[in-house]
Amino acid sequence: MTLKERITEIKKNYPSLQSAILPSLYAAQEVYGWLSREAMREVSEHTGVPPAEIKGVATYYAMYRNKPMGRHVIQLCTNIACMLMGAETLVEFLANKYGLAPGKTTEDGRFTLIIMECIGACATAPAMLVNEDFHENLTRENIVEIMERYK
Repeated sequence: MTLKERITEIKKNYPSLQSAILPSLYAAQEVYGWLSREAMREVSEHTGVPPAEIKGVATYYAMYRNKPMGRHVIQLCTNIACMLMGAETLVEFLANKYGLAPGKTTEDGRFTLIIMECIGACATAPAMLVNEDFHENLTRENIVEIMERYK
């Protein structure tokens, strides 16, 4: 399904054009992997929402990618609960074992690491998302197992 077709379907579920912006941007991100200027322009054309408004929304929310990313995006929480449970050492571990620095993509394009402020998993900290898959109670050992699942 093309992005235009997806946005046409999305618009049917919302009472106004503005209310369709978030899911339309998410659809564009799924199609293109990130929200380039061209992708945002296409969302604007298909929703009828001005380009400046589309860009404002796309650059405001952390869930939108505004630069190319790896095939798998890791969002590691480093907020207080995760930090207290060892998230900072996991950031170091990812850097040392996989060459994966915050905000960067591995040389092979496999992973991008994003440091998140909170993913709402304080009771099972430290936690992370890999793409849309949630992982909790992280340790160095189970991170290795998790990373192997994403080839």
